[in-house]
Order: sequence, then structure tokens, then C-alpha cells
Amino acid sequence: MSQGYKNNHNKRNRQDINRQETEYPFEREQIERRRKSGNKEQSPQNLRKEKLPSTVEEQIEKLRERGCIVEDEEFAKETLTDINYFRLAHYFSLFLEEDGKYREGTKFRQVMRVYDFDRRLRNLLIEVLEEIEITLRAHCSNYHAIRYGSTGYLNADTFSHVHKHQSFINKIQRLIDTNRDSEMVQHYLKKHGGEFPLWVIMELFSFGMVNLFYSDLKPQDKMAISKQYYGLSSGTLEMKLKMMSDFRNHCAHYHRLYDWEMGDLHSAEGSVFEYILIMKEIYRRPNKWREGFLKQFRRLYFDYADIVDLNLLGFPENWLETLEENESGGEGEEADK
Repeated sequence: MSQGYKNNHNKRNRQDINRQETEYPFEREQIERRRKSGNKEQSPQNLRKEKLPSTVEEQIEKLRERGCIVEDEEFAKETLTDINYFRLAHYFSLFLEEDGKYREGTKFRQVMRVYDFDRRLRNLLIEVLEEIEITLRAHCSNYHAIRYGSTGYLNADTFSHVHKHQSFINKIQRLIDTNRDSEMVQHYLKKHGGEFPLWVIMELFSFGMVNLFYSDLKPQDKMAISKQYYGLSSGTLEMKLKMMSDFRNHCAHYHRLYDWEMGDLHSAEGSVFEYILIMKEIYRRPNKWREGFLKQFRRLYFDYADIVDLNLLGFPENWLETLEENESGGEGEEADK
């Protein structure tokens, strides 16, 4: 992680602390009322933990009191009605000064443009992460089924010694039960006696479960897949797939990316840019990467370049050249032909 990114992130954390101290005037008022009323059941420290709601109108007034320019009140009302104020709080904190006031000229629509950029970036990333997940399913199911048979996954001997087979089978059964009404599951229950080939049942697997399947393979099988399809060692691929699974879940649950340190994920530290680099490495389709994700990201960034600072995503100055350059190895180029 770059030192500049860390410094900016630490500064933002300090501003967030300042925001927390001044964000809830209505709470302080209620605490004061309780103190004057002689309510001694709770200490001021405990009372401070109680979060009090405020109306949309109060939220707008709070923003104005701190220097945010709300030019279109109807737009602000509609936005705060549809998007929780707490969800937007960090985006607003990006514009805070040390004294808890917004920078001069800060406008509500500016903040929402940063929010929109973040939302659109997540959507772009999800598209690539979806392809990575689907491709991993194909690689694992094809390799394992050819080597051990279409239902070889039901045999614990086709996995390594760390594999917890009964737990694995129980998870599969829960997936079948959960998806029992689907056409695919009904077909295999009725026509094939509930015997699901690996390439069929794996369509029900989450990214995390596909990763578990790969990590529980025998060492020689993991190595064969990692070398043939990814040009990586099995240990490196396993680690990076785990990071991509966490990244995918973060994006799929609409969590913030902008000015968010990915060290909050338990798999590894790093900026969003560093995760994107890993995503590019595993994607293994250089032509499609450049003509797909990278072209769309450039267009997205230039649409918001007046308000977005890529440094808050960990991007270096030479980010475009870095994302354009090819990885070593030829499997990805061959896949594009």
C-alpha cells in the first residue's frame, strides 16, 4: 500500500472521529434533558450510545448548519428518503474540514456525484468478478469430473486430507433443498434420482464454496489447475481467489469502495487498486480486459474526474499504463483468439 494512500486514509479517519463528536446535536440535547431531570439510571457515557433518529428535514438542516449548500431541496429530500443518511455520512465526511464544517462551496449534488461514481464502479467490478467466478467453476468441475468421474465429488478420497467431507455433503444438500423449486433441481431429482453431475451441482455453489472446493483438492490437482489455467502456484491462486471472493461479497452487498481501506477484509490489506490488479491477473483475458473493463472504467472516471480523486482508491499516477500492460504468460491471449 502506498504511503500517500495510508496518510490520506489516516487523515480521513481523524475527520470521521471529529464528525462523530459533532454529528448528533439532537442526542446531546436529550442527554442534557435527562441529566437535568435527575435520571441517574444511566451514566452520560451510556446515554451517549443511544442513537436518536432525525427527520429528513432535520438532516438537511444539519447539513446546512455545517456549511453544505443544498440548492435543490426537493432533490435532497428525495435522496435522503431513498438512501439512508448513515450510508451517505462518509461521503459527506470527505468534504469536512478539521473544525467539523464542510469546505467552502461544498454542494449536496457534489457529494452525490461521488456516491454515484462509487455505485457505478461497483457495478463494473461485479461484471468482471462474475466472469472470474463462473470460469473457476468450469475449470474445477471439468478437471475433477474428467479425472474422478461426474459424481466423483461424492467420494472423500478425491480430496485432500484436510477436506471435511460430511460437512461438504451437508452444504450441498442444503443447496439442493434451498433450490428445490428450480427447474434444474427438479429435473435431476425426478429424471436422475437426485444424482447431480459435478458441473451441474456446482452451478448452485457460491464463490466462497467454489474456493473451498478448490482449496480442498489434492495438492497435485490444485497445482494442475493453477498452472494450466492461471500460470500461478496453487498456494498463490488459493490466496488470491479468497481475496476475490471477499471483494465480490463486498461489492455485491453495496459497500463503499471510495476512500475505503481494503484491510477491513480479513484476507489481506491493500487498496482498491491493488485488488483490481489481482482481479486483472486472475481474469487472464488481456484483450477483453482492455476493451471491456478498462475502457468502461476510463469512461467512468473521465465523467467524474472533476470530483473524484483516484488516490483515495489507491491509484498511482501511472494507473492506466499499469492496468493496460500484459501479464506474463500466454494462456489469456490464446483464450481471446
